[in-house]
Amino acid sequence: MSKEITLDAVDRDILFHLRQDGRLTNVELAKRVGLTPPPCLRRLKRLEETGVITGYRAVVDPEAVGRGLEVMVDVEVSANDLRTIGILEETLSSYEEVVELRRMFGRPDYFLRVAVADHDAYSAFLTSKLTGLPGILRVESHLTMQKIKTDS
Repeated sequence: MSKEITLDAVDRDILFHLRQDGRLTNVELAKRVGLTPPPCLRRLKRLEETGVITGYRAVVDPEAVGRGLEVMVDVEVSANDLRTIGILEETLSSYEEVVELRRMFGRPDYFLRVAVADHDAYSAFLTSKLTGLPGILRVESHLTMQKIKTDS
C-alpha cells in the first residue's frame, strides 16, 4: 500500500525516464537525471517501497499476439443488487479479451477495453460472452479509427 510521499523534480525526472524505458540500468538512469548511481538507486528503491512505482512490465505489440483490434465498450446495467453486480464484475474480469474494466460514476456504468484479433472475433465475444449476462441492460461498442496517443 502506498503512503504519502513528496516528489521533487529529480524523482519526477526518474519516473519520466522509466516510463520511457523501464529497462534502463541504474547507471544510465543516474546519468540521465544528473545523479551518481548510489543516490539514484536509493531514490529508485524509495519510489518502489512507497508504492509510487508499482511494477515493471513489457509493452507487447497487440497484433503480434493476435489482438490487433481494440474496441471500447460502454455497458449499462439494470441490476442494483450487490450480488448481481459482484457476479457481473467477476465474470467480466475473467474474460481474457477484457484488458481493462472500469466502474464509472454516472453513465455508462462500466467501461471495457476489449482486445481481439479482428471484427469476427469481437462479434463472437459480443454474442457469446457479453450479450445476455445477468444485469446488463445495454452495450455500446466504439471502434477506434486511429490511436493518437497512448500511455503504455
